[in-house]
Amino acid sequence: MATLTGALALAAVAAAPLAQAQGTIRIGELNSYKTVPAFLGPYKKGMELAIEQINAAGGVNGKRLELVTRDDNANPGDAVRAAQELLQRDKVDVLCGTFLSNIGLAVADFAGHNKTFFLASEPLTDKIVWADGNPYTYRLRSSTYMQVAMLIPAAVKMHKQRWALVYPNYEYGQSAAATFKRLLKQAQPDVQFVAEQAAPLGKIEAGNVVQALADAKPQALFNALFAGDLAKFVRAGTQRNFFQGLDAVSMLTGEPEYLDPLGAETPTGWVVTGYPWYAIHTPEHDKFLQAYQARYKDYPRLGSVVGYNTIQSLAAGIRKAGSTQTDALVQAFKNLPVDTPFGRIVYRGIDHQSTMGEYVGRLAVKDGKGIMTDIEYVDGAKLQPSDEQVRKWRPASAG
Repeated sequence: MATLTGALALAAVAAAPLAQAQGTIRIGELNSYKTVPAFLGPYKKGMELAIEQINAAGGVNGKRLELVTRDDNANPGDAVRAAQELLQRDKVDVLCGTFLSNIGLAVADFAGHNKTFFLASEPLTDKIVWADGNPYTYRLRSSTYMQVAMLIPAAVKMHKQRWALVYPNYEYGQSAAATFKRLLKQAQPDVQFVAEQAAPLGKIEAGNVVQALADAKPQALFNALFAGDLAKFVRAGTQRNFFQGLDAVSMLTGEPEYLDPLGAETPTGWVVTGYPWYAIHTPEHDKFLQAYQARYKDYPRLGSVVGYNTIQSLAAGIRKAGSTQTDALVQAFKNLPVDTPFGRIVYRGIDHQSTMGEYVGRLAVKDGKGIMTDIEYVDGAKLQPSDEQVRKWRPASAG
């Protein structure tokens, strides 16, 4: 009898972790935390806030959410290994995350080959949902095409013929530059692209880049640099008076992660995409802002919103699917509505791209700090190419 009792006790102990696991939904997330801390620190806080709120409200389908994160070292090979670890060792139910576009593409390819659901939260490259799209990958953040399309109306209104471009020399920057040239040429056929500088990510020689652009005597500038590269470029351009009289449109520069460090050196007048959290007054955003500030005693960055929306999207999809089973999630995310601090977004069935938009405005300096003025929220749903064009760009096998 003692032997039987002991065996039953051991069985009960062994079953306990399984029962506990069955009561949770494990979200596996990987990202370049060490490489891009300015964006991904707030991003992680946004995820944690969403999980706390959802769990406090009873979880999803009666189960609590649990977040398991890994650093991908900004390396595609390491990212794929991290994804494998999350699935095989950590037994996560879904994958999400990534920041750099080349990393996002690597994990999306892994998800496609392994038939695993993956929500790409941040990488911007169009290839994720178009040329390299697969049935198992969805993307939250507005794409390179969408962000460039937000800036084209302002670029056209500048009525400048001679444009220069500067961007980081990897997938995101290359895609942004190519899209800008294509869309502006369509809108303004007489435009000329007189200079183009593709700087190594994180290793820009800003003085040389500014001089090469200045030598071409452009009338306007398209910029896709961010983080430390942006700060170095702005400082070098300011010191050389390169920006005086030069119109500019710039991706990402209005995001607090990249705008705040510029301080008084902020180049005024640039038309940018970004996140002016201090100037958004909607019920949805006010609710998010108050909760975030109460939780962290800090203001949110755009990364905070992206992280928050990532978890809210997964929760909505799992709730609709009734499970974390891959095929059910893939179907549930098609035309899935999600309420966010920016209002309701929808994950398009045709290309798995969300309609999350961005704020567009002009840069100014106030009290020694860079801010966005004349802001307007541009709904991502209004920036999509036609369904016919999407079908040409996205493989039929991608669903």
